[in-house]
Amino acid sequence: MPIYPEIEPYDHGMLDVGDGNRVYWEVCGNPQGKPAVVLHGGPGSRANAWFPRLFDPEAYRIVLLDQRGCGRSTPPASAYDTDMSVNTTAHLIADLELLRRHLGIGRWLVWGVSWGSVLGLRYAQSHPEAVTELVLTGVATGSDPEVALLTRGLGQFFPAAFEQFLAGLPEGARDGNLAAAYNRLIESPDEAVRARAARAWTDWETAIAAQPPRSVPRYEDPVFRYAFARTVTHYWGNDHFLGEGNDAGVVLRDAPLLKGVPGTLVQGSLDPGNLLGIVWRLHHAWPGSELVLIDDVGHNAGAPDMAQALVEASDKYAKG
Repeated sequence: MPIYPEIEPYDHGMLDVGDGNRVYWEVCGNPQGKPAVVLHGGPGSRANAWFPRLFDPEAYRIVLLDQRGCGRSTPPASAYDTDMSVNTTAHLIADLELLRRHLGIGRWLVWGVSWGSVLGLRYAQSHPEAVTELVLTGVATGSDPEVALLTRGLGQFFPAAFEQFLAGLPEGARDGNLAAAYNRLIESPDEAVRARAARAWTDWETAIAAQPPRSVPRYEDPVFRYAFARTVTHYWGNDHFLGEGNDAGVVLRDAPLLKGVPGTLVQGSLDPGNLLGIVWRLHHAWPGSELVLIDDVGHNAGAPDMAQALVEASDKYAKG
């Protein structure tokens, strides 16, 4: 089953969400169709034209947004004077509710990738009455063990890259929370320090991909690279702003709150997050969820078999 053709948005705008932030949004597909909102990854990435291709444009009213500080939203995280203290999970959840009401939507399907799956899960746990279904891929829950795995645990599999990653930090900062340590460098008043730290961070992210690319073109843009590394380390270094108890996994703990919300988890068998069994634990703790495992694929929603499974999931929920 191929993905759907690329389509153009029929409406877009900037939503004032407070704290000096304006969030970019756009809508495409059928204005009378079933509402669905797409949550991009990162944190720190942005929406793109590929996401709507996973939905039948005749059946869905597809809402995309760039989260605070990302993409076309303002002020950008790439601006050093942007206040990151008002960019937290709670703020993003509130933004989603503002956008839902702004667009006159009662309930919507929530689709999320990677960090977007964390945000989607927490949003659904906070506002189950607003969510018809969840479709999640590159599934994560934002727990402290997941951050520890991605910043330190994978070092045993990628020792040369990990040595370089640690070398980017002062010696006294190499034993604790590595994301928080990098975030301190990325928030340095010295522009050269910030730039080196952002490069070191994205080099590590490239290295730990289960099917590593030679390079990631978007990381070659210094503006994007800084904004992305700043936002990721801001969240990863602060327990994803999920509150007390995230050392054991707040989202997993609250999985029973999703009872009554159907969901499909599409996961690559080679996704590094699988080393902690997160997606299986979530599936078994969430009544009404289904797990679709795609062989020989890593953390890559764009792989053909992954995209096909995501289309099948949205098609299944189109009439619900």
